[in-house]
Amino acid sequence: MSRILILSDDRMGHLNQSLAFVKYLDLPYDVKSVKFTCKWCKPLTYLLDAVGIKTDKLFSVKIDRKYEMVVGTGSTTAYATKVLAKLLGAKSVAMMLPRGYKYDFDVIFAQSHDNPPKQGNIIEVPANFSYVEPKGIYEAKKESIGIVIGGDNKLFTMSKKMIKSQLDTIVNTYTEHEIAITTSPRTSKEIEEIIEAYAFDYEVIFSKNPINPIPDFLTLCETVFITGDSTSMISEAISYGQSNVVVLPLESQEKNKFTRFVEGLEKAGYLHIFDGTIKSSNKKIDFKKYLKGLSL
Repeated sequence: MSRILILSDDRMGHLNQSLAFVKYLDLPYDVKSVKFTCKWCKPLTYLLDAVGIKTDKLFSVKIDRKYEMVVGTGSTTAYATKVLAKLLGAKSVAMMLPRGYKYDFDVIFAQSHDNPPKQGNIIEVPANFSYVEPKGIYEAKKESIGIVIGGDNKLFTMSKKMIKSQLDTIVNTYTEHEIAITTSPRTSKEIEEIIEAYAFDYEVIFSKNPINPIPDFLTLCETVFITGDSTSMISEAISYGQSNVVVLPLESQEKNKFTRFVEGLEKAGYLHIFDGTIKSSNKKIDFKKYLKGLSL
C-alpha cells in the first residue's frame, strides 16, 4: 500500500492541514519534523530553489523507507518537500501557497484569500483543509451554544471591552440554552479572567486544562461563535457538523488575509460575521470533492 511522508514545522495549525489531506485519502503516513541545519539555511533555500538547485544538506529529516508522496504545509517545509520528493521519486504536495518558492510542486492546495495564480497544478480551496474528529469531551445537557476564544496575533488585538460586549450579547440572546466556552493556547490571562467571571455552563480555560472540545461543540451546538484570529478554527467549523457559524471580529489596523478570509466565506454563505446581530449560516465545505480526479 502507498505510504505518505508528512513534513512538519511543528506548528499544529500547519500540521493539521497535512493530516486532514492524508486522512481524506485514507492512506498510511509518517510525520517527520524539518529542522534547518544553520540559521542561514532557510533564506538560502529561496535562492537555491530560484535557480533549480535541490540539496538535502540544508535541513535534517531522517528517512528510512520508501514513500510515494511527500506533503508539507508552510514555508519551513516547502523546499524540503520538493527535495525529498525528487530523491524518493515521489509526488510533492503543498497544502498552502508556498510564496517565495517556485510553484512547481505536483499539486498545490491554495486558499482563496491568498489570491493564487491560475495554473494547472494549483487547486484553489476556500479554507484550510480540516478533518474533524469528535472526542466526547463535551456532552450537552440541553440545546447548547458554543463559544471559541482565541487571542492576539500579529494582525489582531483582542479588546477586553469588545469581547465582553460580544459575550454579553450572546448570553442575553440565549437565555434558555446551555452555553459552552473554550479558550486557546493564545488566550491572554486578562481575557481568561473575563470569561471566568461569567460562570458559563461548560468552561475550558486552556492554560489550566489543555483539552480541545471544539469538535464536540461542532457536533452538538446549535450555533458556534469563533473569534476571527484563527483560520484553522474557522475552517474546522465550516467543514463539519450542522452548527451555524458566527465569527466574532477583532480589532485590526487594516484589511488583511484574515479579514479577506472571513469576508469571502460570509459572501459564500458559510458563516456570519457578528455585527451586533446573529444570523444562521451553516453551509459546509466538502474537502473530499477537491481530491476527485487527482492522479497522486
